[in-house]
Amino acid sequence: MPADAPGGSGAAVRTSAAAGGATAVAGEAAATSASAAHVGPAVPAAGPGGSGAAVRTSAAAGGAAAVAGEAAATSACAAHVGPAVPAAGPGGSGAAVRTSAAAGGAAAVAGEAAATSAPVGPAAPATSVGPAGSATSAAPAPGGQPPAVKAAADVRAARAVRDVPAAGWAPADMGAPATFVLLRHGETPLTPQKRFSGSGGSDPSLSGAGREQAERVAAALARRGTIQAIVASPLARTRETAAIVAARLGLDVTIDDGLRETDFGAWEGLTFGEVRERHPQDLDAWLADPEAAPSGGGESFAATAARIAVTRDRLVAAHAGRTVLLVSHVTPIKTLLRLALGAPPESLFRMELSAASLSAVAYYADGNASVRLFNDTSHLR
Repeated sequence: MPADAPGGSGAAVRTSAAAGGATAVAGEAAATSASAAHVGPAVPAAGPGGSGAAVRTSAAAGGAAAVAGEAAATSACAAHVGPAVPAAGPGGSGAAVRTSAAAGGAAAVAGEAAATSAPVGPAAPATSVGPAGSATSAAPAPGGQPPAVKAAADVRAARAVRDVPAAGWAPADMGAPATFVLLRHGETPLTPQKRFSGSGGSDPSLSGAGREQAERVAAALARRGTIQAIVASPLARTRETAAIVAARLGLDVTIDDGLRETDFGAWEGLTFGEVRERHPQDLDAWLADPEAAPSGGGESFAATAARIAVTRDRLVAAHAGRTVLLVSHVTPIKTLLRLALGAPPESLFRMELSAASLSAVAYYADGNASVRLFNDTSHLR
């Protein structure tokens, strides 16, 4: 919903839901100038027991803009209900609100506004409906037009806006995004013990439980039938997981060193408690600063993020419009999600990423990204 105030701004929010429980939310805001004219009160057009469209107006330097909602008024009784009035002010303008339903969830709501060439005055009074259904006309609108004539003109204006999307609000045709389905490898013997296991340690293979997890995720991805390529980290646990999925999907696996896990230095193979006992100051610094590296020459989260960003850009360019499975590790996957959301580095400590879980991010041609899925483990249950 747009929030309007004198000299303020309004925002139109669009939401979409995709099958699998993933949602992307985009916000678009239009601000009025500091010299904006007075914003009149909302003018509802309603009948007995009915509902109507609230109209708000605002004027900005160099022109005027109006945002209105076009709604169908309903009534609990048999009395005639006049048309909803979606516009405001002399020479006013209207905006059409359109909704659509998408598979698996709620759909997007978009606002489209058209500015008029004349200044916007106070909001015109609405026509009310009397108890017997007869219309009671309010004072004529400025310029001498009766309210009924003005209302009909405003309805036509609103429909014109609805049928011809305004430039700047209509989505650009950017083509299909590059979609990365992010698969964390299956369990290793170190996973249930919650030990640091990066790229500088023993490079463990999958456990029996991890191989079973990989088989289950492979079956789930085969049912979806959307994966077109597979790229994996060079470590043993990711290569094994990717090979099991690739065999099920009939695809080859490409190895990319940029997807490897962070090097945890001297902390490799240790639990968090053991690191706290042996390297308390280094651990505190690591938790507080993404530039701090683990003891013994490990890789900082900042360095990992820089590596992942380069890898992401290269893979997006190579797989534009395709759906690609990236088989990687906790830190790289969390980093891809964090960067897509524009979240701060400390958000890495606020995400739970399970073994053999699936997440997804779509990357668009204009540089924007949309998180579609996070830590899905439904295929393991």
